[in-house]
Amino acid sequence: MPGAPGIPFAPTGVGSYGEVMGDTAVSDLPQLVDRYLDALDGDTRRVANNQWGISIDAAGWPLHIGVALRDGLLRAQAEVLGPGRLEPEALLRWNRGLPLVRFSHTAAGDLYVEGALPLEAVTEARLDGFLGLLVRVATQAREAASTKR
Repeated sequence: MPGAPGIPFAPTGVGSYGEVMGDTAVSDLPQLVDRYLDALDGDTRRVANNQWGISIDAAGWPLHIGVALRDGLLRAQAEVLGPGRLEPEALLRWNRGLPLVRFSHTAAGDLYVEGALPLEAVTEARLDGFLGLLVRVATQAREAASTKR
């Protein structure tokens, strides 16, 4: 809620924030994400206002990552594996040791990796590290599932 003590931005969308984070205004984040993605090799696209897609190889097949500025966060997620490929207990152990990202699953059992950064923490370097970590853990999960067969 704008103006509420201790709450720096409203959870209604990037356009309504307007706060300044160091040298970057929150309203400039879509341009920062665009610049970062334009510099990447691979398939990147803007799919909607404040939403992007990235496709990158992870353990031999494409990992399709969705990135969005939503509710005061830069969020990213990708489907990693189908149901039953990894033990839930192993995923819980991995989640305990992972900063910024975590595994989750759908009701059908599909495995996702997801994460979020507060908007005020987003820089090109942090975005690179965050997305790199998301891809790395997705790759490790796929590799672990391929050795489990």
